Amino acid sequence: MGTQRIDGPLSEPVSLGEVKAYLRIEQDGEDALLAGMIRTARGLCEAFTGLVLVNTRFVQSETPAATIRLVRLPFRALAGVSVRTAAGVLQPMVGDGYTLTEQNDGGASLRVTAPVGQGERIEIDYWAGLAADWNGVPEDLRQGILRLISHLYTHRDDPEENGPPVAVAALWRPYRRMRLA
Repeated sequence: MGTQRIDGPLSEPVSLGEVKAYLRIEQDGEDALLAGMIRTARGLCEAFTGLVLVNTRFVQSETPAATIRLVRLPFRALAGVSVRTAAGVLQPMVGDGYTLTEQNDGGASLRVTAPVGQGERIEIDYWAGLAADWNGVPEDLRQGILRLISHLYTHRDDPEENGPPVAVAALWRPYRRMRLA
């Protein structure tokens, strides 16, 4: 089934006011458009870096395996582990039914020690994120988001546009997490 965003982020890494000041916009007529661009830019930054910027809650559903790697980084806290039965009933797993291991790189993995039946799935409810709010997000990531929003805003009707500016990738590249399958 994969991983689903359940809650959050509690705030975006840049505020609407910051974006409007950066773009030198004083009217409120495009606030909804800019808010959408903030979400888009955050999503693109997270996809590029492989990191969740602001604390967000996820549920990851997996077939039972010896070790399950949590895919959203950096791991912050475990909210719970459950088993979804073949009938679709969600049953909480007790603490001694699994072991959580946190890695130095911000990742985490879960080792299921309790028996899991045929056709059942493990659901892991957890929080991931670099920071609790926008203030904790590294400034170069925030600056890249502002630059990308500016680019999206000024080139929104340009059919010849081939992607974001190189400066955005340069700001984000030091944070990029590469994963081998």
